[in-house]
Amino acid sequence: MTTRIEYLKQVREKYLETTSIQELASRLRPRSLQDHPLEATLPAMKEMAAGGSSVLRQSLAKQGKSLPKVTGDQPPVMDDAVYARNIENFVGLCTIPVGLAGPLRVNGLNAKGDFLIPLATTEAALVASFHRGCKAITLSGGVAAACIIEKIGRAPIFIFKDMCDALVFGAWVVSQEPKIKEVAESTSRYAKLVDVNITLNGQDVVLFLEYSTGDASGQNMVTIASDAVGHWLAANTPVPMKRWYIESNMSGDKKATALSFIHTRGKRVTAEARIPEDICVGVLKAKPKDLYDAWKVSMVASVQSGAIGSQSHYANGLTALFIATGQDAACTAEAAVGLTEYAVEDDGSLLVSVCLPNLVLGTVGGGTSLPTQRECLELMDCYGPGKASKLAEICAGMIMAGEISITAAIAAGHFAQAHKAMARGPGK
Repeated sequence: MTTRIEYLKQVREKYLETTSIQELASRLRPRSLQDHPLEATLPAMKEMAAGGSSVLRQSLAKQGKSLPKVTGDQPPVMDDAVYARNIENFVGLCTIPVGLAGPLRVNGLNAKGDFLIPLATTEAALVASFHRGCKAITLSGGVAAACIIEKIGRAPIFIFKDMCDALVFGAWVVSQEPKIKEVAESTSRYAKLVDVNITLNGQDVVLFLEYSTGDASGQNMVTIASDAVGHWLAANTPVPMKRWYIESNMSGDKKATALSFIHTRGKRVTAEARIPEDICVGVLKAKPKDLYDAWKVSMVASVQSGAIGSQSHYANGLTALFIATGQDAACTAEAAVGLTEYAVEDDGSLLVSVCLPNLVLGTVGGGTSLPTQRECLELMDCYGPGKASKLAEICAGMIMAGEISITAAIAAGHFAQAHKAMARGPGK
């Protein structure tokens, strides 16, 4: 997947102006458990199965971690004012079970450590599968992850009486870019207009406005900024405008599009891990070559189906993490496209990489400050300003854990029986 070169300036400005290439590279290298003991742990699956959730809560308490609102140790918050900015006609809470996967060792440009991943889901086998993938990655020294681009857009459309007027308007807009930037950024302390693209189709002009939005996911921020731009353009256009709409349906909001896949909507994150053969066999129950072969045929089938990208089940982990951490769950529609790649190295190890070009998430705003969602973010030290890129890198590592686990289950022929055992229970 390609991207425009000006957005790579973000990488230079964010990372290279304060540190060296060598230091950045050192952040991404694997860290063995022998040299770097785990910072967080979970009890063994057998212990949790025998002792229930109390075993896990006790383990968290011993590590100085707690989720009192998630676990029910504190009563649920029912104050209307708490939810006023997130929902209308508030009547109560819909409880979704939360499980923890991990620890997942992440060696990222922004996220560095061992993380317990909260996943809210009603799908049996999901947390167990991601937990297994986390174990394989962590025993292998961790996953390297880099959040390299951050931008999100809105695409208002302007309609004129004919193509001639549309062309005149388009040419005029090019000369007004500084003013457009001024108007857009006047609506927010955090929104920065980073690019303007124009698409003409007959009498219609689509203005694709792309922003960086700090640590917020940014959908509301860019809508308000673009609305201000639209009103200013309508009031100052050199040719009569018939009408305009805040969204042309080109931005990719809440849908999978080839445009977003190629360019980026939200945060573009790439991650990589190398799983030695003995860990692959011992934890994932399949040889590296088995995973590679299963992936290869699935990639071909993805192309045949017309899928955007090629991956196994990004939506599973994304939806569960988004609900747990207060993200807009509908953004899974755009975030769950990307690429997973496998290779078998000369030493027999499995090299895995994932790229998520449309990761729409934040650590401020939206539902991130709601009681249980804030606890889940705080568990990963991802609540508040300055943490969005860190959360994005953890998310990419989590997605990789799910990818290798499901591919291994399919390669080894365990996929159906695992779901049968966990979803139906013993003997059913």
